[in-house]
Amino acid sequence: MKQRFFLLLFLLISFYARPQELDNISNTSFEPGEKLRYKLKYGFLTAAEATLDVLKSDTKFDGKPVYHLVAQGKTSGSFDIFYKVRDRYDSYIDQSTLLPYLYTENIREASYKRTDKVRFYQSERKIVGNRGTFRGAAKTFDLASAFYFARNIDLAGARVGKAFTMSYFLKDEVTDFTIAYIGKEQIKTQLGVINCLKFSPQIQPGRIFKKDSKLYLWITDDKNRIPVKAQVEILVGSVTLELAEASGLKYPAPYSK
Repeated sequence: MKQRFFLLLFLLISFYARPQELDNISNTSFEPGEKLRYKLKYGFLTAAEATLDVLKSDTKFDGKPVYHLVAQGKTSGSFDIFYKVRDRYDSYIDQSTLLPYLYTENIREASYKRTDKVRFYQSERKIVGNRGTFRGAAKTFDLASAFYFARNIDLAGARVGKAFTMSYFLKDEVTDFTIAYIGKEQIKTQLGVINCLKFSPQIQPGRIFKKDSKLYLWITDDKNRIPVKAQVEILVGSVTLELAEASGLKYPAPYSK
């Protein structure tokens, strides 16, 4: 495991958006108090856990109220002994547009350490971080804000095979991320049976993924639109991310035992 281990985890749950459709988005899927907890398994072993929280905040940017998003990941079990990880990502997003104003990351993965503080100026397409000023896209996200924004994209008319692309800032550069809609599928999880929308994000072969690796992501086919499972083959074995607990949802839980 390298530092990309937890980037993979959060990329698995930061999934779909389309630049042409980023205007006029309003929040209909979440509210403060929501908490999602995931388990990441390497084969049959639970390697890590991740939590996503929406917190109330009195902070304002440009006089506008924000949501405070917190994403955290940590290794567990024997993985925590041999490769200890404690990662935290914070994002402050506009309550109306859901676009980020401020993003911070505090990464601790074995001997690797990284901190960053990034300020987004969306109207100027400018991003200012610890390591300089960068040119953004028309709408640019961090990993946490991308996840919550994407949950509010209207997929009612999405066709099978339709591809979506988003732009996010990570590790001092703006990157595009593309994902294709596969269709609807009902899956069984530890929380129960869930009706889902299935996607296949584009991945790059390299130090983690095989040349022919396929990544699949399932999100709830309801108003909550939360990821419940992701699965991908890596160079040695496979990695599965699954929702373990959801509380504070805006709408009733989308599963039945």
